[in-house]
Amino acid sequence: MQGFLKASTDLNRYGSSADWFEFGWVDGLNLIGGGTFDGQGAASWPFNKCPTNQNCKLLPTNVKFVSLTNTVVKSITSLNSKFFHIVLLDCKDFKASEIHISAPGNSPNTDGIHMERSTGVTIANANIGTGDDCVSIGQGNAHVTITGVTCGPGHGISVGSLGRYQNEGDVNGLLVKGCTLSGTMNGIRIKTWANSPDSSVASNMTFEDIVVNNVANPIIIDQTYCPYASCSSVSPSKVKLSDITFKNIRGTTSSPVAVTLECSKGVPCQNVKLEDVHLDPAGGGTVAKSSCLNIQAKYSGTQIPPPCA
Repeated sequence: MQGFLKASTDLNRYGSSADWFEFGWVDGLNLIGGGTFDGQGAASWPFNKCPTNQNCKLLPTNVKFVSLTNTVVKSITSLNSKFFHIVLLDCKDFKASEIHISAPGNSPNTDGIHMERSTGVTIANANIGTGDDCVSIGQGNAHVTITGVTCGPGHGISVGSLGRYQNEGDVNGLLVKGCTLSGTMNGIRIKTWANSPDSSVASNMTFEDIVVNNVANPIIIDQTYCPYASCSSVSPSKVKLSDITFKNIRGTTSSPVAVTLECSKGVPCQNVKLEDVHLDPAGGGTVAKSSCLNIQAKYSGTQIPPPCA
């Protein structure tokens, strides 16, 4: 893949598939070459109603990978997608490196890399600036490693959202290490919906050696996630979070609460550890704070801001 591929701005040309490029049901795909998938999304972003309407029609994804095994994606650029930039569904042994993703910070739902029901995924040395999560790890993923990602603008690196639909798979085995986030709406975030229709588990997750520069919510667990103006939910999330480690997270926060650990009343978080956290206010001044709910975290090493009382 070389040069520029430019997507049509006529949404009627995409039918009901909600995709521009799709690679599916292949073993041993190599997608390399330094080329750019230009979604020309600016003309379509005003038609995206998903931020306010949960029954919205999805706009096309730039590049989707479906049911692939032993895949290598290297040195590819995704530019101004209409919706998500890159999506992995039901993939096994997927290696991506030197990926460049770019869209304005106010472009709606332009997640950089989103994955579901995939195993053995490695993302290394990616530069992602977009209008939503730089990387989002959805339901059903296992053995995912993310290293060397530079994120910003965007909403950070997120697990979730989880627990919105029935029959979601568990998330197990995630390592996020050596990443830098600058000016993002969140840092490292785990988000689950309240009023979950089914139970699921997200466990064995480590976030290590993360640098945040002027980031709101550098560390956040939010088990009452709702992106809409109002949600009818009153029952607690049924997604159980356990065995989570935040280690060597350092930098500056743009929000007064730098560490938010708000877990489900129904299934409180278990075995959450914070080791060597140092988050100073971006503008100087008073020390940032921590907020906790339905959790008894374990702390070691430096803890700035101080742990919840």
